[in-house]
Amino acid sequence: MPNPPDPSALYPDVAAFGSLAAALRAEAEGCLGAAPVTSSHSDPLRHAAVASTLPHREPLQISAWSHERRWSIRGAEPFQGLALLDGRTENLTEIARAARAWHDGTSLDDIRRAVPFVHLTGRAEVPDHHPARLTESEWHSLRQEAAELEYPWSTSYQALIEAAYAAPALRALYPFTSHWALRFSATTRPDLTVVGPCLTAGSDGTYGLGRGFITPDLGRFATAHEAVALAVQHLPTGLGPVTLGG
Repeated sequence: MPNPPDPSALYPDVAAFGSLAAALRAEAEGCLGAAPVTSSHSDPLRHAAVASTLPHREPLQISAWSHERRWSIRGAEPFQGLALLDGRTENLTEIARAARAWHDGTSLDDIRRAVPFVHLTGRAEVPDHHPARLTESEWHSLRQEAAELEYPWSTSYQALIEAAYAAPALRALYPFTSHWALRFSATTRPDLTVVGPCLTAGSDGTYGLGRGFITPDLGRFATAHEAVALAVQHLPTGLGPVTLGG
């Protein structure tokens, strides 16, 4: 891939204001009001942030793309550092509208309704960090992510996620993925405590189960339900409710 163009060439209007934060305020035409907008010291033309009035929301991160004129946003919660919403658009005014709603504490669903480019990750806001609700939220996000995938093997992966969710013993654990392998934890992020085996969905439509990471030493199966059933049998005994990690 060729080197990206100079940001001032790709975003001359932003460069004229000296920073993405200043350009965002100008484009917003008062929409942002008194909302604090800051730019990155190291890359002021490409990165900005807008803080929220809610303590359980990190500042909304706004980033300009390197190779084409477009902006992305990411709004996360601070305890786990996971995204609640994201999105991309070529319209800086829409970015300002999303930023103002994030700052004002508008609900996630209402932000999505007001600014259509915003994509909700499926995670819920859990201000009290209740581990059971964080676990439920992560399962919801994982299932939504699997349903939205458009890769050739995504149907098998979604079947694996749904089969695992349908098993009460696995649904009670905190789910996480790495390289599209499904794993489980007895604690939430930020400090996971891995328990039980690792489930994988193969590109050939089979499902693997292993004691280690992406090592199907416990077998390969024709259906997700077979792999999940054996995974339940290999869970350690005495597992209690999920607790907070960190």
